[in-house]
Amino acid sequence: MSFGDPNNPYGQPQGQPNPYGQQPQAPYGQPPQAPQAQPGYGYPQQAQPQPGYGYPQQAPPQPQAPYGQPPQVPQQQAYGYPQQGSPYGQQSGMPGMGGPQPYAGWGARVGAALLDGLIVGVLPTILYIIAGVVTANTVTTVTRPDTSYCGTDYQCISDAYTAANNATSGMPALALILVALAGLITLAGGLFLIAKEGSTGQTPGKKALNIRVVREATGQPLGFGLALGRKICHAVDGPLCGLGFWWPLWDEKSQTFADKIVSTVVVRTQ
Repeated sequence: MSFGDPNNPYGQPQGQPNPYGQQPQAPYGQPPQAPQAQPGYGYPQQAQPQPGYGYPQQAPPQPQAPYGQPPQVPQQQAYGYPQQGSPYGQQSGMPGMGGPQPYAGWGARVGAALLDGLIVGVLPTILYIIAGVVTANTVTTVTRPDTSYCGTDYQCISDAYTAANNATSGMPALALILVALAGLITLAGGLFLIAKEGSTGQTPGKKALNIRVVREATGQPLGFGLALGRKICHAVDGPLCGLGFWWPLWDEKSQTFADKIVSTVVVRTQ
């Protein structure tokens, strides 16, 4: 025992554990030291370091994928970012309000055009027929004048036929009125079809056969201006025996030449 040691004033022995299994206390001002784990018999084990205060915690382990399958990486969607879908115009048709819409067939387009022609052209056709009948009756009457009153006077007979020939040089007034009226009705009917096609994409004939003409880029109706331009562009479909009107039979998007010029397509609605 030595009273001269300042670190051991009471003479306690150094390097011996405290009684009752207590761990030795660390000197004042120093952090306590964790006890070392005792390895098991024959297997050396390493102690796992404990993270101190303020250290980042490790993320929990991810669930393991089934045997033989690659692990799946969880995808997180950023808030406010739109989901990516299929590109516009895929799946052999045009996407519309109710999903992808396939292109209309050639037969449906021809049938719709015939129906529209019947609806708009019935009344003008009737007026043209009446005008033709009136003109034919007038010509027959004046080209065969009644010369019974002339007797054998050759000059009287000649004058009668000359007057009849002069009368046939022009169309009767009634026939002119009927032809003009038929033309106005045809023009009004054509503008009506263009307006319906521009606002809704459907004329009466297209609506009956469940098809619609829309913009290729957006799938929206054309508007009156583009619909009118499309009708004018049908002039390029007529040459070469109407090749442009036959083109939808083998075209990938079932388009005529006019459709390609103004970027429109005809799709089915059902």
